[in-house]
Amino acid sequence: MAVFFRWFKRIFLFLIIVAIGGIGLVYYLASRSLPDYNATFSLKGIKGKVEIVRDNNDVPHIFAKNDLDSFFALGFVHAQDRLWQMTMMRRTAQGRLSELFGNKTLPVDIFLRQLDLYGMAEKAVAAQSPQQKAELQAYADGVNAWIETVREKALGRGAPEFFLFSNKIDPWRPADSLAILKIMALQLSGQMKAEILRAKVSLTLGDNSARINDILPEAPGPGAAALPEYGSLFPDLMQDKKRQFAALAPAPALPFDPVPEPGMAGASNAWAAAPSRTATKSTLLANDPHLGFTAPSIWYLAHMQLSTGDVIGGTIPGMPAILIGRSQKLAWGLTSSYLDDQDLFVERVNPNNPDEYLTPEGYKPFKTRETVIKVKGQDPVKVTLRWTENGPVLPRNQYGTDAIIPEGHVMSLAWTALDPNDPSMTAAMRLMRAGSVKDAIALERDFISPSQNLTLADKDSIALQMVGKMPNRLAGSQTRGRLPAPGWVSENRWLGYLPYETNPRFLNPTGGIVANTNNKIVDRPFPYHVSYIWGDTQRIERLTKLLSSRKVHTRESFIEGQTDEVSFSARALLPLIARDLWAEAETPASDKTGSMRRKALALLAKWNGAMNEHMPEPLIYMAWMRNLQMALVQDDLGPLAKKFTRPDPLFLERVFRDVNGASIWCDRAETAPRESCAEIARTSLDTALLGLAQTYGDKIESWRWGDAHIATHDHQVLGKLPVLKWLVNIHQSTSGGDNTLLRGKTKGSGPNPYLNVHGAGYRGVYDLADPDSSVFIISTGQSGHFLSRHYDDLAQLWRRGEYVPMSLDPELARGAAVGITTLNPAQ
Repeated sequence: MAVFFRWFKRIFLFLIIVAIGGIGLVYYLASRSLPDYNATFSLKGIKGKVEIVRDNNDVPHIFAKNDLDSFFALGFVHAQDRLWQMTMMRRTAQGRLSELFGNKTLPVDIFLRQLDLYGMAEKAVAAQSPQQKAELQAYADGVNAWIETVREKALGRGAPEFFLFSNKIDPWRPADSLAILKIMALQLSGQMKAEILRAKVSLTLGDNSARINDILPEAPGPGAAALPEYGSLFPDLMQDKKRQFAALAPAPALPFDPVPEPGMAGASNAWAAAPSRTATKSTLLANDPHLGFTAPSIWYLAHMQLSTGDVIGGTIPGMPAILIGRSQKLAWGLTSSYLDDQDLFVERVNPNNPDEYLTPEGYKPFKTRETVIKVKGQDPVKVTLRWTENGPVLPRNQYGTDAIIPEGHVMSLAWTALDPNDPSMTAAMRLMRAGSVKDAIALERDFISPSQNLTLADKDSIALQMVGKMPNRLAGSQTRGRLPAPGWVSENRWLGYLPYETNPRFLNPTGGIVANTNNKIVDRPFPYHVSYIWGDTQRIERLTKLLSSRKVHTRESFIEGQTDEVSFSARALLPLIARDLWAEAETPASDKTGSMRRKALALLAKWNGAMNEHMPEPLIYMAWMRNLQMALVQDDLGPLAKKFTRPDPLFLERVFRDVNGASIWCDRAETAPRESCAEIARTSLDTALLGLAQTYGDKIESWRWGDAHIATHDHQVLGKLPVLKWLVNIHQSTSGGDNTLLRGKTKGSGPNPYLNVHGAGYRGVYDLADPDSSVFIISTGQSGHFLSRHYDDLAQLWRRGEYVPMSLDPELARGAAVGITTLNPAQ
């Protein structure tokens, strides 16, 4: 027995030593890719000495004697800190994810190959100006200089992820940067899926246009003309009995899919004040763009020295531009315009020749090309790509399109980002050199996609200009871009683009304020309407109140606006929905359910609508509204109701105000008596409270919104792996909600539907009276390396609504530098 224990002890100790050694080896290999910010490099591709000063927040301040060297250095630092992120975005655009991840990403690769997104980027290189082509190449040279340095010095393959996946890194090309811009355009446009959803709802609800307008409400204002029922455009759908398939449960989300779900496309806040509305008598500008949270953040802070003046702000690794930020003379911010820049077309295939499709002039052949997708763990997949005059043909079974395409037809996509002569990158890069608001507006004339609302401020002027090309649709379009349209009908087709002068522009308004929260900004007839789908109807109400409540504004008041957590929606909906229930808060209850309802109503009656992470009321409110909406739509929409799991204030208001008979949603068709809206409100509150009690306990007063509303900055690849997920994911309790200025869009599904998954990954406030007092922040950290202290060092500041200095002062950067990298020309 003694011998047994002695050997057991030896084996146990040996295994411990092996485990420790293994962990040590993994740490050593992973840490090799941590860049040394105090290093000196001799590199080909630069003309003079470049200094990269990393301040104490790891923001690189690039000092170069010529512009090309400055762009080279930006590429170098992007690759140092975010090489894996850059290559993943490039792979996505190229449709090459399956080389790493196997069959699970094949549908995404096929879709991206069908769009030929990377091919369009390659063609668009020729559309850039000579100066910007040279700067794109300089940037690519900088990226490649770091890749080569990693190889020569064995610096851990450039990122820890490359030890788990292929470490082959293709050289960076100018087309790669343009492809990333197009991937961003795809993430920022939700019009394609909105058309698919509207078609499914139309097939499910039939010709009941009032009910369709309830569940897919338009922003307040004069509405559009009535649209035909989708099935009436394609009678074959009815003959094939496809109505039943339109209501099938939505397919699960695809991994790494860049196409957003309805309501999850880009969102943002931006506003600016003229000198007449500021305490300093110069201008102020605030901007916080909203995207899906990731670790690291999509944003990367940087300062570049250019011959026309220094610029500082937010970049996206892979793209050589300060996309949002400021110079000494100008500040600029971006918000998604929600321009309807995508249209789906149903194309009729020739029944006698499947290689042809119907056009207004008769049948014509598809343009076709073969492509091969390499798939890890299986044979390569050959795909035939097809194009019509309207655009690329989409995979039939993706995003639920199979349920809305008649037999003998296919679906194509028209989209401004697929223009092969797209000079948008040139326009974005030129913005950094603009000296005034008017200069900036003129420089963005040729920008095509992704369409944005550009908020501008120089020392004397402010403006909001929509940039991006508006499709020129005919007034006789059958679906007005809201439903897939017959592609062979000439009235449905695009006729190029509308003139730049058609884009909405607000220059120095008399009120001294311009603002956008993705809200409706114009009320025009089709086809000059911009969009029928807008990203916000609620935040703008709160922002309008905050901006109009003060005669003059300061940097601090703009920061207060960005971090404001009050929900206009809660303040508007609760008195309406609970109007028949308030009395129950004063009535003793004999059962547990009634007691919980009484406590919840008493709390909500005193609540001011603040979605504060430390309070129970926001959690009660969100759970109630979510359960209420699901109860209202489940009966009529069936499985399709899973597309409406986030409460829509406009829909709920229509129902409880009985707009055009919308209260009919409160009645369940399968029951004989007609239920009232008060009854369904009470039942939904009870269901919500019981569900919350199962998760958070019976003591309502101890519930916290922040325990549910956790910001999930997850690593796209490593974030789901055991053990590693605890190292790479950044989770934080947060305030805010779906409709607050401090926006934290909830997930809407899964075990915790209240997770915060979409919000302001960047915030900036710029003061043109004292530009160096401007501030900014991102939601994670600058580094993409999870062993770096700069991986998440900004996350807590961001969560608390704090910022870091946004100064162009080189001495301030050097005074607290964590490192100074020197680049010298190779001899």
